[in-house]
Amino acid sequence: MFLESLYVARREALREKLRSGLVLMLGNVDAPINFAHNVHPFRQDATFRYFFGVNRPGLAAIVDLESDEDTVFGDDATLDDEIWLGKTPSLASECERAGCRSVRAYAALEDAIDHALRDGRTVHFVPPYRAATTLEIARLLGCAAQDVASRASAALIDAVVALREIKRAEEIAEIESALEIAGEMHRAAMRAARPGAHERDGVARMHEVLTRHGVLEAYQSVFTKRGDILHNFNYDGQLARGDLVVNDSGATSALGYASDITRTLPVGGRFDTRQRELYTLLLEAQDVGIRGSRPGVRYADVHRAAVTHLVEGMTQMGIFKGPVDDVVSSGAYAVCFPHGLGHQLGLDVHDMESYGEDRVGYDAETARSALFGLRSLRMGKPLKRGMVLTVEPGIYFIEALIERWAAEQRHASLIDYAILRRYVGVGGMRVEDEIEITAAGARVMGTPIPKTVSEIEAVMAD
Repeated sequence: MFLESLYVARREALREKLRSGLVLMLGNVDAPINFAHNVHPFRQDATFRYFFGVNRPGLAAIVDLESDEDTVFGDDATLDDEIWLGKTPSLASECERAGCRSVRAYAALEDAIDHALRDGRTVHFVPPYRAATTLEIARLLGCAAQDVASRASAALIDAVVALREIKRAEEIAEIESALEIAGEMHRAAMRAARPGAHERDGVARMHEVLTRHGVLEAYQSVFTKRGDILHNFNYDGQLARGDLVVNDSGATSALGYASDITRTLPVGGRFDTRQRELYTLLLEAQDVGIRGSRPGVRYADVHRAAVTHLVEGMTQMGIFKGPVDDVVSSGAYAVCFPHGLGHQLGLDVHDMESYGEDRVGYDAETARSALFGLRSLRMGKPLKRGMVLTVEPGIYFIEALIERWAAEQRHASLIDYAILRRYVGVGGMRVEDEIEITAAGARVMGTPIPKTVSEIEAVMAD
């Protein structure tokens, strides 16, 4: 855990933003795979962990906004628990490390909420993303489960987003710790991406790194030669010389902060001429995004600048035609880049996405676009010093999408479908790094992970 003073300061900052009512925070419970005692690796709810730090299942907390009282509700291990799982620290001792000295049995939570409701007090909570949490909130509030999401507190969401999206030095250090592990994962995967190997061999090498460090993956890895499938979680493919593998993988830190890195790997160790040309263009577009990120600039405008560079290069290849600005403004480019440039990152790999993308990535002055591709940009609002986000442009040749648009003659004056079809065999490619927004601009975080053509080829030749 961080220092006690940090958790206390976070809760005090929350009080300053909301002032009335109380905040209900539910931690996560164990998620069974197929029966109660066979569970998925535990991952604490990020909101609970941000304010209270304790990483164990079955907890809840109340922050009383009108007093200095914070209470954690939970139960210590029973003798049976200790027989099967070993002795654990007392809940009170763990909560004390987060500056919370009021600890009550979980069964007391219902009475505490009932008392607040009878007094007409507002009970703030963020939208739940797990069914178990939804049902528990419904039970505590005495409402139908289907009504829980609509009763989530917009004021609390805005307050927590304002706090969590600005990373302190301690959080930056945790993210960079996760990036060090991610770097090991990616180097191991580069060496595993050899002709004749299977995609699962690369995943196995990365899981070995995670296990050695005793941490979890930040999300399910994408390791696929079908890079045209943006989130392909099937690892059955056998690699052949000339394939491109997209490896989108990241680790958590010891305190649960995420990393999110993507590299594109040429099986056989060398990019061919066409792959090299496209990948070099992709790296340039990412660099445009990184250099354009600074406080006060809308990330939607950074996305547009990176896209413009991609379109300029792909127009020279003959894929797009006509004025570059028309290709960008119309959304025609999304036939090859149908997602956004990046998202915020922290305790969640898509930080705070469970609160609602528009509440996290947009504001009153920045509305989400309705255009295909651009509407998938998760982060559009102005950047602030202390934000951490990803920069992850991609180039994809998705046959089904190309054929659908060609049949409809969509953007026919801006896309040369005959030339575009020639690239279908390339599949897809993506490159991704984390940046910290500083007073001067943006800093790429972590020890550099091989990314250029020469760097990747050198590692894969080792």
